[in-house]
Amino acid sequence: MAAISQSLEQKLQQRLSPQQIQGIKLLELPTLQLEQRVKQEIEENPVLEEEEREPETDEAQLTLEDYLRNEESAASYKLKVNNTSKDDDRKSPTLSQGMSLQDFLIEQLAYHDLDEREMTIARFIIGTLDDDGYLRRPIASITDDIAFTQGVEVTEEEVERIVGVIQMLDPAGIGARNLGECLIIQLRALREQTPAVKLAIAILSDHYDAFLKKHYERMIRRLGVTEEEFRAALEEIMHLNPKPTNGYADESSAASPNIVPDFLLDYNNGNFDLQLASRSVPDLKINSSYLRMAERAMNTAEQSEADKEALQFIKQKIESAKWFISALKQRQETLIKTMRAILHFQHDFFVEGDEAKLRPMILKDIADATGFDISTISRVVNSKYIQTHFGVFLLKYFFSEGMLTESGEEVSTREIKRILAEAIEHEDKRDPLTDEALMDTLTAKGYKIARRTVAKYREMLGIPASRLRKEL
Repeated sequence: MAAISQSLEQKLQQRLSPQQIQGIKLLELPTLQLEQRVKQEIEENPVLEEEEREPETDEAQLTLEDYLRNEESAASYKLKVNNTSKDDDRKSPTLSQGMSLQDFLIEQLAYHDLDEREMTIARFIIGTLDDDGYLRRPIASITDDIAFTQGVEVTEEEVERIVGVIQMLDPAGIGARNLGECLIIQLRALREQTPAVKLAIAILSDHYDAFLKKHYERMIRRLGVTEEEFRAALEEIMHLNPKPTNGYADESSAASPNIVPDFLLDYNNGNFDLQLASRSVPDLKINSSYLRMAERAMNTAEQSEADKEALQFIKQKIESAKWFISALKQRQETLIKTMRAILHFQHDFFVEGDEAKLRPMILKDIADATGFDISTISRVVNSKYIQTHFGVFLLKYFFSEGMLTESGEEVSTREIKRILAEAIEHEDKRDPLTDEALMDTLTAKGYKIARRTVAKYREMLGIPASRLRKEL
């Protein structure tokens, strides 16, 4: 039997405190989410309160004579009232987009001869459509759900028939199970069934896989048509809408997200003016009433148990408030120091906005310039935007790897991607450039890159392979 022994070991471990973890999370938040986080902290901590910002002009000191001296102000005195400041957000009124897609489809069902049972099935199916108008749920699952939720026993044949009715509604292509069916429904809904439309239906019905892979020559031989006839059919297909709900989506799903910049950069007379866009984030301070309350409680000689608990509660809230205010200030200092380093590194780009002047830059370059850790820089640039005099950019846009040309000059991989995009844009669509040909094009310009790297950059640009770019 082994003997039991004891030993003493000393280990050094690094653990983050809860405050440090929350500070890291604050650093990651963009301005819009930071505003919500500050409001949440104010609601949870009664010690915190907003500090009123001093107005830029003190109108209280202006007298009646001051107004009367200004003829323009006196002339417009009763014509308009300016009771807003330049810091106020000017929001446009929200306009209603009218009937939703679901209501629009249900309204059209009234023109079809459906009884109450069939209307119940149709309403349920319309409610299961995806945002793009497709019906991707299996018919068997829909049948079961109708039985459980509506209390109506239906067969799969009934559901299939009602799906066919829904597919007859506007917009054309609604209720399709896949892209091919969606396009076929739109073609069959056309008033003029020309030879090109009929050929397009045959292509999508019988040669859909070959159509997706762009095996055009093979399809022309199998269909026994000329190249002109096949091209006319392709033109009909290209005019169709792959997403039938475009223009019919609800306001909530159609609204694009607003980008709120975290930095504001102005450039005047060769000088940069960098500021944090934090007007919507209020300045915080500790409520003086709670400080006096805590001071009186500490100076009281005899305290009851309830007084001690109240004092302990106030102390915790005051310490939490102090930490939160300090964390916000540290966040601002970290953000502005990091952005100044990026501004210095990419100075030529920020002057003119010329993408060709972007230098290769990685997180380590900014970490070395600021003295921060790479993980800190990564959190700063995450989901942050800067507004410049030539547009709004995501901070990650300025980071790219670099490579050496044959002349020894270091260039950004963004420049290589631009050359690739231009070469593909001007290629012969009947004979698109392969990755090997693109590699030769870059080599001729002094960029020695492997074919696999060319394929990786092409995929990053969202450009398909040469076979899928082929056109007649």
